[in-house]
Amino acid sequence: MSSVSINRNQLFWASCLALLVTSLSFGIRAGILNRLGVEFQLNATQLGTIAATAFWGFPLAVILGGMVVDTIGMKKLLVLAFLFHLAGILMTVFAGGFWSLFLSTLLIGIANGTVEAACNPLVAALFPDNKTTKLNHFHLWFPGGIVIGTLLVYFLDKAGIGWQVQVGLMLIPTLLYGYFFSKLQFPVTERVAAGVTTAEMYKSLLNPLFLFMIVCMFGTAITELFTGQWIDVLLRNVTDNALLILTVTTGVMVIGRGLAEPVVHKLSPQGVLLISAILSAIGLYILGHSSGNMVFLGALVFGMGVCYFWPTMIGFVAENLPKTGAVGLNLMGGAGMFAVSVYMMFMGGFYDRKLISKLPEGADLKTYSEAAPGTEMANALTAAKTAAGPEIINATLTIPIVLTVAFAGLYVYMRNRQKPTLLKA
Repeated sequence: MSSVSINRNQLFWASCLALLVTSLSFGIRAGILNRLGVEFQLNATQLGTIAATAFWGFPLAVILGGMVVDTIGMKKLLVLAFLFHLAGILMTVFAGGFWSLFLSTLLIGIANGTVEAACNPLVAALFPDNKTTKLNHFHLWFPGGIVIGTLLVYFLDKAGIGWQVQVGLMLIPTLLYGYFFSKLQFPVTERVAAGVTTAEMYKSLLNPLFLFMIVCMFGTAITELFTGQWIDVLLRNVTDNALLILTVTTGVMVIGRGLAEPVVHKLSPQGVLLISAILSAIGLYILGHSSGNMVFLGALVFGMGVCYFWPTMIGFVAENLPKTGAVGLNLMGGAGMFAVSVYMMFMGGFYDRKLISKLPEGADLKTYSEAAPGTEMANALTAAKTAAGPEIINATLTIPIVLTVAFAGLYVYMRNRQKPTLLKA
């Protein structure tokens, strides 16, 4: 990497700006999901499908991007991400119903995946001796953008400003990162720089430790992202400030990722993952068994739990399985998002069925959803939602409990294992 032509800090900050757009799309969508349901008369299954679309557009892009990034370079991928973001945001602003929301959310999901496909290997290449810490610093912009997005929705709602303007605000950081990346010089990926062949990289993907981490990524991603995206829908009737729960959770994540260096160095990536799984389980338990202000305690503990999951999973692979290269890092991200998309679609239908089971026998959910506020039917639906939301959270609680056992095993396994390098591995 030539220090003359490569401006490490500018590339890192432009990457953070691109990730900010990704996270704003999550925060703003989580904040307007209920309103889209009302405006376009969508049920929970349809809302779940729209929200899930971003999550399977992401793995599609991140896996394909991971396979071509070494060949076409990180710069071209990020120009593509910019174009997809631009198209997806504009299509959302002018959406007219289910299918336009579905397509625009898919485009934004593809853009989000393309950002990660290029930026994860970029950060690893820029900071080869401090990968997990710098990936945590980079990924703090994910919860950071969600905090900004949810607060924007909250305050702009209070000011009576429509959701189209809220979505349109994402154009500002999109245009900025597109401009910066078009001007900057990029390094090659770490795998290319080290001379590891493509065949060696693909062979490394069959390493049992890598396959184990992929399966764990399913669980860590669902625990963090499903809960974050659906919190407003699930807990709206349990507390008056459901969206602020997401703000508390993600605020804790921003602080935690910013302070990642001493935590990661003291505990090791696998130690961080074990403690994260335990705290996530405790946090979800409190969220699913509380009401009023106790819900915010649950959000605080849950935020501490999921804080390090995503970047530390990717950092663990970058440090301990370096031969898997950009494909390995991006398969991790793709696997996580794919798992969330499947889980979201399943849970959207599960939530609808839970609501129906709590309404009078033979009740039609669509009829109850359209009932005027204050009527007997509307009140019955509110009571059903109040009971059903925590049940979905309690069903999800199983996942971090299983992860706790898995990461305890990983911690024991890694205790006497030497960390490989690309040159020796």
